[in-house]
Amino acid sequence: MGKVVLGLLQHACSADPAANLKTALALAGEAARRGANIVCTQELFRSQYFCQSEDHRNFALAERIPGPTTEAFQRLARERGVVVVASLFERRASGLYHNSAAVIDADGTLLGVYRKMHIPDDPLYYEKFYFTPGDTGFRSWKTRFGRIGVLICWDQWYPEAARLTALHGAEILLYPTAIGWHPREKARLGKMQHDSWETIQRAHAIANGCFVAVCNRVGRERPAGGRGIEFWGQSFVAGTSGQVLARASAVKREIVLAAVDLGEVDATRTHWPFLRDRRIDAYGDLAKRFRD
Repeated sequence: MGKVVLGLLQHACSADPAANLKTALALAGEAARRGANIVCTQELFRSQYFCQSEDHRNFALAERIPGPTTEAFQRLARERGVVVVASLFERRASGLYHNSAAVIDADGTLLGVYRKMHIPDDPLYYEKFYFTPGDTGFRSWKTRFGRIGVLICWDQWYPEAARLTALHGAEILLYPTAIGWHPREKARLGKMQHDSWETIQRAHAIANGCFVAVCNRVGRERPAGGRGIEFWGQSFVAGTSGQVLARASAVKREIVLAAVDLGEVDATRTHWPFLRDRRIDAYGDLAKRFRD
């Protein structure tokens, strides 16, 4: 494919889903105007991060796929000739909801859906209340601008998820994300938490010889009251050797653009042949919860 330009849409979110969609569409259009071939939203961009509390009223934020948001991005993809990864709160059926990402090709075709596999349950991240664990498995999609894989936020901590997606042929791993600091912890733990988050994802790029692109949100959100979450932004793109090619600030609305050469995937995997040297005969215990 040669060079492809990635565009990550980093912004704050309001309590108005229509306004958030308008913002994301405008940023996606601007990214395309500036040369992006693949654009990615942040996680659950149509709302504030509602998982800070367990509230049945929040299920009203969910929508079908295909539905109004995917249709809007399909029009944009077709008009602008860009691939789109759009993260959504999916209403699959009555009582069945997922944290999902729609993958749209540059001709507007809805190629498929990835449903978040790893669902956290931590203070202010009560996702198990809302989301059924994904059942799509780890996969990739051939798009006009290369073969991409999609994983979502908490998935980013798991090397197994990145590896299996890469084994399905992904040259680029895209991670829509909503992660930030508990404000009371920021001074003591903030730098360490952020460094861990970035380091493990750069390691996925190294271990799999692929590009990694991570789109996070910014701003402080308190949809459930209290001190809320301060999202740390810093969306970034890592190269096939883990080097940071582009990084956003911690506080501003930004479009992160990074030109990547997909030929580097083959070159890196040839010179650092981690896929070749895997001992697949010895990894059976990975399918167990713990080895006593």
